[in-house]
Amino acid sequence: METKADIQKPAQRLDGMDYVIVRTYSAGVHAGYLQERNGKEVVLRKSRRIWYWDGAASLSQLAQDGTSKPNQCKFPCAVESITLTEAIEIISCTEKSRQSIQEVKVWQI
Repeated sequence: METKADIQKPAQRLDGMDYVIVRTYSAGVHAGYLQERNGKEVVLRKSRRIWYWDGAASLSQLAQDGTSKPNQCKFPCAVESITLTEAIEIISCTEKSRQSIQEVKVWQI
């Protein structure tokens, strides 16, 4: 049985990097491993753009609980690395959230 401690457990790290959601000024929302931050510039590894989400009321809830409606989300494929130049919000994710985001089917046209 999953306990509250399990649900709130920080996301599994990758080579010492935390899994986060980053909201930018003009490039949208991205989820990935935080490799580097320098002021408003952020480098993410294994990043997915969160183009559209459902099943979470806000990015804060998405970072805590993931999505309850993965089939309604539009997350394109992951990219190995992305540099975001206007990061305005960085939210740490739980393990539950990381798994949820990574398990959403790749959206493509």
